[in-house]
Amino acid sequence: MPTLLRRLLCLLPVLVVAACARAPGETTLRPRIDYEKYRLPNGLEVILAEDRRLPLVTVNLWYHVGPANEKAGRTGFAHLFEHMMFQGSKNVPEDGHLQLLEGAGATDLNGSTSFDRTNYYETLPSNQLELALWLESDRMGFLLEKLDAAKLANQRDVVRNERRQSIEGAPYGLVEEALYHELYPAGHPYHARIIGSHADIEAAQLDDVRDFFRQYYAPNNASIAIVGDIDKARTKALIAKYFGPLRAGPAVERTTVATPRLTSEQRVTVTDRVELPRVYVAWHSPAYYAPGDADADVLSHVLGGSKSSRLYRKLVYEKQIAQDVSASQQSMQLGSIFSIEATARPGVKAEDLLAAIDSELRTLRDEGPDATEVDEARNTIVADIVRGLETFGGVADMLNRYNHFLGEPGYLTQDVQRYEAVKPRTVKALADSLLRSDARVVVFGVPGEKVVDDPPRTTPAEGAAPEVAPTPAPAATPADWRASVPGPGPSSPLELPVPQQFTLGNGLTVLLVESHKLPVISANLMVLAGSDHNPTERPGLASFAAAMLDEGTRTRDSLQIARDAGRLGATLAAASTTDYSTVALRTLTPTADDAFALMADVALHPSFKAEEIERQRVSRLTQLQQQRDNPAAMAQRVFNAEVFGEQHPYGYTELGTPESVQQISREDLEGFWRHGFTPRNAALIVAGDIDADALRALAEKHFGDWEGDRPAAAELAAPAIGQRRIVIVDRGPSPQTALRLGTVGVARSTPDYAALEVMNGILGGLFSSRINMNLRERNGYTYGARSGFGYRRGAGPFVIQTSVRADVTAPAVREIFKEIDGLRSTPVEDAELTLSKDSFTRSLPGLFETTADAAGSVGQLFVYGLPLDYYNGLPEQVAAVTAADVQRVMRERVDPERLVVVAVGDKTALEPALRSLDLGPVESRTAE
Repeated sequence: MPTLLRRLLCLLPVLVVAACARAPGETTLRPRIDYEKYRLPNGLEVILAEDRRLPLVTVNLWYHVGPANEKAGRTGFAHLFEHMMFQGSKNVPEDGHLQLLEGAGATDLNGSTSFDRTNYYETLPSNQLELALWLESDRMGFLLEKLDAAKLANQRDVVRNERRQSIEGAPYGLVEEALYHELYPAGHPYHARIIGSHADIEAAQLDDVRDFFRQYYAPNNASIAIVGDIDKARTKALIAKYFGPLRAGPAVERTTVATPRLTSEQRVTVTDRVELPRVYVAWHSPAYYAPGDADADVLSHVLGGSKSSRLYRKLVYEKQIAQDVSASQQSMQLGSIFSIEATARPGVKAEDLLAAIDSELRTLRDEGPDATEVDEARNTIVADIVRGLETFGGVADMLNRYNHFLGEPGYLTQDVQRYEAVKPRTVKALADSLLRSDARVVVFGVPGEKVVDDPPRTTPAEGAAPEVAPTPAPAATPADWRASVPGPGPSSPLELPVPQQFTLGNGLTVLLVESHKLPVISANLMVLAGSDHNPTERPGLASFAAAMLDEGTRTRDSLQIARDAGRLGATLAAASTTDYSTVALRTLTPTADDAFALMADVALHPSFKAEEIERQRVSRLTQLQQQRDNPAAMAQRVFNAEVFGEQHPYGYTELGTPESVQQISREDLEGFWRHGFTPRNAALIVAGDIDADALRALAEKHFGDWEGDRPAAAELAAPAIGQRRIVIVDRGPSPQTALRLGTVGVARSTPDYAALEVMNGILGGLFSSRINMNLRERNGYTYGARSGFGYRRGAGPFVIQTSVRADVTAPAVREIFKEIDGLRSTPVEDAELTLSKDSFTRSLPGLFETTADAAGSVGQLFVYGLPLDYYNGLPEQVAAVTAADVQRVMRERVDPERLVVVAVGDKTALEPALRSLDLGPVESRTAE
């Protein structure tokens, strides 16, 4: 066994218990999750795992149903039904599910659908566990009693907007959909994308929903995993109370479908409104957890899992014919998909890119991978598994996933062992049998017309009586107590981690949050030099300089940095924001010393070699070109420019402009780094499995010789705030319009931070906010809308963002202004105020759920000069916010007469409709 894996597994404590002792003759270790599983008489499987490091709990409910169970002509129905489950039930009012969870302080709540299952989850304060169980059991047992045609029609609209946004409006979305159509014949459960087609979504009827619920949404077709700060005895009693009375549904047979073998290459070309060609190559591969599935995971990493992978090295780094390349094993129950995806550089044909891919595949089949490649891949995969255990939701999802596919929640031991068993010869054998040109699908996505099949929304015939659902048979014996929302249990005083702090002799600040639950460490080296330090004529400089850090040092080239990170099972990334630049490290305790050495080398000794600069320059220019593919990216770019202007650093995205990227020199890059990257201008923020003494030793060893003084802070002029206007960016015929509405906001130092956050939660910050409820739930205009302040050292933006169905752009803008005016003119009600305040305060523990979360949260204290115990004092500030404060900050900071409206879509259709709103001048911009 590789040394890293052996050392790692012997360190997994408490939740993940490693039995390092082995029976005679055994060569594998046995890490395991400490859990308990049992079954209720109605068939519901219950999985419990205690973890008391934070006062949080995750409730994760899996239903064994997905597109694999859909009927012909009803593609996307499982996903549509996922949406229906949030529409209220007998004892939960419409839109009440998410409102109650947000008010309880949930930090992670949603549902998701994959081909083989649907799940619903929430992570919330542990004293609110009973609320989550009440909500989940009420919709499992009593959904049909409140389900009607109006709710179905609304969610059809929402899902179709989701499709427009995520597939038809997204670059290459339709191209990827074609891949599934070619891999699987019509009628196969995996033939369509999970979201389904417009026609099938629109065809869904109320009777379909009722039948689907009765068949699949029953306790005997579900499992619930509860992980976190729980008392098992009390939790079992609550589960018996809420789920025990629910009746079992009809038996559900697992879907078994024979997938026809590919006996020849299937090649198609799909045109899309994209700048660059993209190549997809895919094969049928071993099913989830079947023999060969782990080998396919490793093979995907060897081919396209990192910068050190074969395809990246050859296509992106050496030949420079690809902008990006990746490989993946999409593991599924009825058979998986092994795929390669590569985007061509400008001027490169899709056919030439495929030829280069095939050349690398032939080499791999002929020679196989070497042991180093397999070890790097295995280390990365196992480290990802361990890091996934940091979140309560990650553990709950793992338990449910193992249970769903294998019937054994404790499969972690065997899961790790199957990767131990992967060897270079087994990967070569799989590549020989799998990666054949006569058993694959090739899809070329090329620039051209986007062909969208988007039939109109159906409306009831004039005069037709509304469809009324018959009273369903109850799924459980009625009980009066279910009508009452459970109150929270006893809560402990909120005590969030306060970081330890010390300073090295060279002035480097070091902040630490200890967490010894898992052998995981997250470290962020944060430097107070971001895009706010960019010269006016060099937008994008900070981002370019940060990107160069891991492109080579004095002793390592770009590929060696990636290989070293892979060898350690670590991730390393460098980036910039408006206020700072950062090098972020995620590593495991056994490799901390080597990982910190790598991090320090990247941050302190970048080489800025000419050839690496030119590679990065071409990549960045191509990224800017690709922004024209993405309406949301275009809207944000234009919004920044319109609100802040070209003389302000905030007027640009981090990438800058094509002109500036062309002009940035090696001297510019090295000068930015030398000026800003100094120990007195930086902090090393660390969270995880390390104590202060060990961290001090590591920091001294790897950063103690760093020299330099703190430079002067950036001086930012206050941007001029203009009058309201509408700016249209013409993109031709579009299924949706990308919208941005906003103005200059406030700096992070504002004394009104708490009041602004409470106000924004009401306006557009929460799912249950006014703008989202209006546009999504009441009108079906969008998949989602949100608002927020971009807090920075200078006054950042306030922005409302959404994408709406193209034909309702003007009504959507009108409704947004209506909600703004309403919050400015009418005092907020107590219930709304309480919901927003509670959501803010009760969700604070989520800021420290993972080591990466903790490092990021503590980093904000350093960047904005906040006290170390800031988060513990924040609830008091929030509690003091009044309805009058909300209205005051709304009036002061969100002036509708100063909002800029940016709309990216079809100018021909948009201009007359937006002019009719009479909101001010209507101007036009091109995509450039």
